Amino acid sequence: MTPTKNAPRQMMRKLHEIMASAIAAEERLNKVVQLVSSNMMAEVCSAYFIRDDNILELFATQGLKDEAVHNTRLKVGEGLVGLIASSATSLNLGDAQNHPKFAFRPETGEEIYKSLMGVPILRSGKVVGVLVVQNKISRQYSDEEVEGLQTVAMVLAELVLSGELLQQGQNGTTEDRVAVSRFEGMVFAEGLAEGVVVMHEPKVEIIQHLSEEYDYQLSRLDAGFENLLKQIDEIMSAEDVIHHGEHREILDVYILFARDKGWRTKIENAIESGLTAEAAVEKIQIENRSKMLNTEDPYLRERLSDLDDLANRLIRHLMGAVGTAASKRLPDNAVVVAQNMGPAELLDYDREKLKAVILQEGSPTSHVAIVARALGIPMVGQLGAGLLDIDEGVQVLVHGLDGEVYISAPPEILQSYRDAIVARTKLLAHYDDMRDKPAITKDGVEIELVINGGLAMDIDAMHRTGAHGVGLFRTEFQFMISETLPRIHPQAAFYKSIIDAAAGEPVTFRTLDIGGDKEVSFLKREKEVNPALGWRAIRIALDRPGLLRYQLRALITAAAGTTLNVMFPMITTVDEFKQAKAILEKELERHKKNNRPMPCEIKVGTMLEVPSLVWQLDELLPLVDFISVGSNDLMQFFFACDRENPRLSNRYDTLSEPALKMFKHIADKCRHYDVPLTLCGEVGSKTIGALAIIALGFRRLSIAPAAIGPVKMMIRSLDLAQLESVFGQWSSRSDHNIREELIAFAKANKVRI
Repeated sequence: MTPTKNAPRQMMRKLHEIMASAIAAEERLNKVVQLVSSNMMAEVCSAYFIRDDNILELFATQGLKDEAVHNTRLKVGEGLVGLIASSATSLNLGDAQNHPKFAFRPETGEEIYKSLMGVPILRSGKVVGVLVVQNKISRQYSDEEVEGLQTVAMVLAELVLSGELLQQGQNGTTEDRVAVSRFEGMVFAEGLAEGVVVMHEPKVEIIQHLSEEYDYQLSRLDAGFENLLKQIDEIMSAEDVIHHGEHREILDVYILFARDKGWRTKIENAIESGLTAEAAVEKIQIENRSKMLNTEDPYLRERLSDLDDLANRLIRHLMGAVGTAASKRLPDNAVVVAQNMGPAELLDYDREKLKAVILQEGSPTSHVAIVARALGIPMVGQLGAGLLDIDEGVQVLVHGLDGEVYISAPPEILQSYRDAIVARTKLLAHYDDMRDKPAITKDGVEIELVINGGLAMDIDAMHRTGAHGVGLFRTEFQFMISETLPRIHPQAAFYKSIIDAAAGEPVTFRTLDIGGDKEVSFLKREKEVNPALGWRAIRIALDRPGLLRYQLRALITAAAGTTLNVMFPMITTVDEFKQAKAILEKELERHKKNNRPMPCEIKVGTMLEVPSLVWQLDELLPLVDFISVGSNDLMQFFFACDRENPRLSNRYDTLSEPALKMFKHIADKCRHYDVPLTLCGEVGSKTIGALAIIALGFRRLSIAPAAIGPVKMMIRSLDLAQLESVFGQWSSRSDHNIREELIAFAKANKVRI
């Protein structure tokens, strides 16, 4: 038996009456569970709230035994109720007792109930309790019932906010500040900063959730959206955003989210069910967050911060609390702290006063991280629990090179950081002075330095650092931000903009390396046990040749009148390269047949990132115009170690004997066949690694833009012949890596590492 169609609105009306009454909080709670039970045709409705010690306590029930109230307790994570609390997501089970997390409590008498539906009670994004309904028969609760219970849970959070239900100090109402002096996370944008903590988002608590004035709430929503879109337009018209660049393209995607009719319709429907405008926005925000956190699509998960940003902005407009800390008077050395942040929010801040950003969550591939790198703002993320409990105004140190953050650091650490900031400022100035100087060793050997990139802003970095081209331009990003396969003309226009911006410097385009951890929405794939070794890169391209043909057609169009440098990723056999090159040749023939402008020169190469290809170089090298060693993947496949797994970070070393032997074998073969060779990847971005790679015979390094200065400085202080005279005897040792020998050599010979 299911509730009638009008039951949700009737329940909301009665709920409004209960919450507005003058009776005690626990009595109101008892009336609410009775209301839900009768309205949803549920034999049981129970409300649990979290105590200080992370224990869920049964506060009210309709249907379970009365003696269980305040006696039944579960740890967060224990049982089905604990699972809902720990995951902050709903459960809808037709046979709850056979669920592996089911924990029977005999004092409740719940053994006779089969089905269970539970939702988290959230306050300011944190779980403060759980609301549950149960039935004796096995049934799946409808989506409307789940949404109705979520709405009731939102309203019950008011009891926690008011402090009426729980004592102060319980469940986070007056939480103690966490005494953590050091956080360790992930570098999203490099840099060093010292400043004071500014909390990004003001605490906006929704006090009134229910309203029967539907037309009034809809008019408030209209005004809220109008003000939101006006605010976004103002951000987009800022001087440093209005010009072209990848962060401009990212914000265009953000605007699409803001104008999404589906999002607005869901909010309007929630208002019509009996919620205030701000409560309706929060309800849809919670639903979207739950869905996106459960998706396996990394692109969608990373867009969660954009949607949270929009929802939070809209709520602040509706409640008259417009603006983040960016709208306040900032200190001159502000370090903004946030759970997460959208790209538009970052652009709200005064860049003269904003010294760094630290995030509890986030991703290095998120939009806000990309914008931070474009603007040169240090950013560290994934810092974990406790970050948002820091007091505003306390001193903070951000080490955006190794991912450390210190709060109220002791004097010795503070002085060390200040020295590091001064030294880095001088070093960056020195790198700028070297911008137009060649990367030539003291004994006259020239090393060509180019950059790895994938965004329009990376071309600016190439010019800024004095690099002589792009050795690896990753083409995936344009595909990852698109819901459909990008058409040929937009692809060609983007590639041409990159070629034009490079102003004559060579750009090597790698064809799509999607799959693995880089999913695209228009190509659905089955879940793979080991995606890094699965259906990805050239394997997808050869199985779906139309995708590769489209991209090659766009690249040929873009390179009209210039040199087209193109290479294929994840090649494992010579035959794969031949197949890929044959597709390129067919597209060239087609282009020429249609009398379209052609590239004046075409160079075709391959990434060498799979060990199997190393032992096919005699067959491969006569077929290619160049080789680029993808050291990151090559090393992880060579040593069978996942480079993203921190437990394995000390399991292999690129400066150990087997790795050095393989690099030397590749360099020797390319020299023998007179094939240009480039090293792409992290090993060349570190001065010690670059020192070894150059000694092995590599003369072209494609590295991160930030590494150009340090590596060039090392090269200009190096006597290569002197290094080569001793390097051979070091690299033949099998007992350890040669890192210490390289460091000792550098110190003894004043090589700047």
